[in-house]
Amino acid sequence: IDPIREELVMSLVSLIGPRPNLLGIHDDGEHMRLEVSQPILTNKDLERIRNIEKTTDGAFRTCTLDICYPADQGADGMEAAVAALDTAAEKAVTEGYNILILSDRSVSADRLPIPALLATAGVHHHLIRKGLRSRCGLVIETGEAREVHHFACLLGFGASAVNPYVAFETIEDMRLRKLLHKSLSEPEAREHYLKAVGKGLLKTMSKMGISTLQSYHGAQLFEAIGLADELIDRYFPGTSSRI
Repeated sequence: IDPIREELVMSLVSLIGPRPNLLGIHDDGEHMRLEVSQPILTNKDLERIRNIEKTTDGAFRTCTLDICYPADQGADGMEAAVAALDTAAEKAVTEGYNILILSDRSVSADRLPIPALLATAGVHHHLIRKGLRSRCGLVIETGEAREVHHFACLLGFGASAVNPYVAFETIEDMRLRKLLHKSLSEPEAREHYLKAVGKGLLKTMSKMGISTLQSYHGAQLFEAIGLADELIDRYFPGTSSRI
């Protein structure tokens, strides 16, 4: 697919929320899903989703899960932190929450973040193993994602949408320091970034012959380089690794 000449037949539309049973012919209309025109959320968009329960009469219920853990536990504490995150996600889904936001906003000198891709893939596959994955959508609130590849990985390993809050704060800081074109307003600078990331995602998808984000979502079309087999088998099962 040519992502420039054939962009008309490509789509970045993402659906957030529980997936209906494709074999349930009488289940039509039981599940609502939130449609976004592209998967990169602004801070305002994320807050709308975080508080969506107030405006949809309970059709959507959002739960924010912290993916940070105490810094004094160091690298050795990450495995336990991921396990605790998986358990919290499972509990949230069984309690009826159908949109889970994995957030590293609490990162500080005293709180270390689990890498966003590890947290996403860990929760994604844990819920699959428990038979709960189709009952919720995953939204990632992370300062780690900046480049097209970061977003492609998160989407490819189960995220329905991503909020790169540090990227937006960096763009605004650059604008205030006059490092961008002087006529750009904050919304315009943000829109330029969103458009650039969207074009990059279309190009990435097109290299695999994929025309819609919904086909790319969760497809894991990546090759792992330099990761131990036990790590891949546990958190990224099915991912190709030749080493």
